[in-house]
Amino acid sequence: MSDEAPTPPPARSRLRRAGGVPAQLATALRTPARTAQPLFAQAPKAWQRLLPHAVVGIFVVTLLPVTITVLTDDYGAAGGWAGALGVAQTVPLLLALTRPLPAWLLVLGADVLGALLLTRADEVGGHAWPWPPMTLIGYLVLMACLGLRESVRTLVGVWLATGAVSLVLALFRPAGTTDTSALLFVLSGTVLALTGALRGLGDARQRIAEQEVISEAERSRRTLLEERARIARELHDVVAHHMSVITVQADSAPYRIAGMPEPVREEFAAIAASARESLGEMRRLLTVLRGDGTNGGGEGTALAPQPGIGRLQQLVEATVRAGQPVELSLAAGAVGVAPPAVDLSAYRIVQEALANVVRHAPGATTRVAVTADEDEVLVLVVNGPARDAVVEVESSGTGHGLVGMRERVRLTGGTLDTGPLPDGGFRVAARLPLGDGAGDGPTGPVVPDAAKNTDEEGS
Repeated sequence: MSDEAPTPPPARSRLRRAGGVPAQLATALRTPARTAQPLFAQAPKAWQRLLPHAVVGIFVVTLLPVTITVLTDDYGAAGGWAGALGVAQTVPLLLALTRPLPAWLLVLGADVLGALLLTRADEVGGHAWPWPPMTLIGYLVLMACLGLRESVRTLVGVWLATGAVSLVLALFRPAGTTDTSALLFVLSGTVLALTGALRGLGDARQRIAEQEVISEAERSRRTLLEERARIARELHDVVAHHMSVITVQADSAPYRIAGMPEPVREEFAAIAASARESLGEMRRLLTVLRGDGTNGGGEGTALAPQPGIGRLQQLVEATVRAGQPVELSLAAGAVGVAPPAVDLSAYRIVQEALANVVRHAPGATTRVAVTADEDEVLVLVVNGPARDAVVEVESSGTGHGLVGMRERVRLTGGTLDTGPLPDGGFRVAARLPLGDGAGDGPTGPVVPDAAKNTDEEGS
């Protein structure tokens, strides 16, 4: 069972797949994450990202000569002033793709200056003022860029500022001109409302897609928790029941069988102690799988520390009581220096190696050595050949134990070397680093570690 829920696809990808062309448009209208990004920077296709540049470029190339020509021919403005105003009123539109507010300030200032200069033009009478037609078009293009990028509060402020400037300019209106203040106020408000609504639609669709991703992740997590609970029930029904029976039979054997020799009594006592210890670990595993530690139930069990290098002596003593000769060499600096993941992995590797010796080479002399320095922990388990008079306790192993060892070592960034020896024995050597990455593995009662250990110890 994997403890990781399936990773859902990104919300933007889900949005594009779910809604076709409208969804792609909504994605394109998303406000860029950084202010320096141009419009449609998050569009899914290259031509969509280039579209704003092409549109604004066409408007600038068209409006610049038209503005100069109209100011010169129709309004009678001087050629130098007409050229300067044409550049100041159109070129800042290119800035609106990335920074629309500074572009708006530049264009508005140029438009106001142009309106004031036109009051002294020779032929201003009978023409539109203070906003000539080409000024209206350029300003509306700027309003579209603002609407697709800025917040509603900013758009309202821009619209009100446009109306206020128009009212102030009305005080200087030349005689015989056509007032276009109200026209610009209405048209700019309409463009801001439409483009702001489109941008809001993109934001809403994005939030919906993100919420769907969150909901899917929650469903996956709930499914995972249900699967954990199911496995916990099965483990309890199958394993815990049989282990309890073994414990009861081992404890009651001296009372049921009369005249039992003392060594046999000690053997049954060791069997009962091992069974009770296994039951304790099984209960901790079931508590984690059921999630009781987060609900207040079984809190003490859920928070019990995992075994580590410091408990290897107890593990070896239990193995010796079971009749397996084991020698332990534990360096003094090896206890308490390793991160929790390395500490737990070292213990589990020795545990699995000793279990394999008991299964496949019962009675063989076994040596366990654990050393540590500033960089790594070295674990070495070497056993000789099984005694000739002893038959293997189990010969149907699946090899899951070695796979579990390799997985533990891989999670801590170390290396594992296993293989037979020339004299018929077997060697397990693991190097577990103590540097960066060594603590990224499971710490505390983590489900994958516990579940994996259950599989391994049954291999």
